[in-house]
Amino acid sequence: MTQQTSTPPVWFRLPPGFHDINPGDRPALNAVAEALGSADVQPELSQLMDGLEELTGHDVVHTAIGLHPEEPLGIATSLFSLTVRLAEQPNPRLTVARAALAIARSPHWTSPVCRFIDLSSGLPCCLVAGTISVPDVEHRLFQARVATAHPDGHHLLVLDLTSAAIQHADAYTDILEAVAHTTCFSDPEASPAEAAATSRILEVLL
Repeated sequence: MTQQTSTPPVWFRLPPGFHDINPGDRPALNAVAEALGSADVQPELSQLMDGLEELTGHDVVHTAIGLHPEEPLGIATSLFSLTVRLAEQPNPRLTVARAALAIARSPHWTSPVCRFIDLSSGLPCCLVAGTISVPDVEHRLFQARVATAHPDGHHLLVLDLTSAAIQHADAYTDILEAVAHTTCFSDPEASPAEAAATSRILEVLL
């Protein structure tokens, strides 16, 4: 869930296994790395936090790390982010369509799949998913991106889920689509009398 004064109000629900993280967490994470006493942890942690700081310069307002068990032993990791940008023109359907096309046509993507999502809000929404090549990264990554509009008519929202565990592409796509369905623009805790809808997120198991 996120709500920042510099951006329009947005709420969403991440599934179990995702943990909010931002550049302000660096001191606490550094202390954990020192306690672990591993020579490999500190450089990797610094690289992660440096990357998160760079994202803030690209209108990213929320980030979270996904950690899910992977057989036989191990952890599949992923990065979720929410970007909020000013819309370039007043038609939200055109804004979302242009954003989705720009994502799908990026030279970093390989055979992306693009489809529309029907949200209960009726807002235009499009999902693009596939593998991407990132500079200085040896292996391809999986990425799913959802573009939708804020009801204020002035902002574009882009939800991202990226992971090196490309074998879980379908599950990660389902997760991001489910998160998109939880997106709302008024505080969900303000109306406790309303029955909560069943979330498809809990049905997605990695």
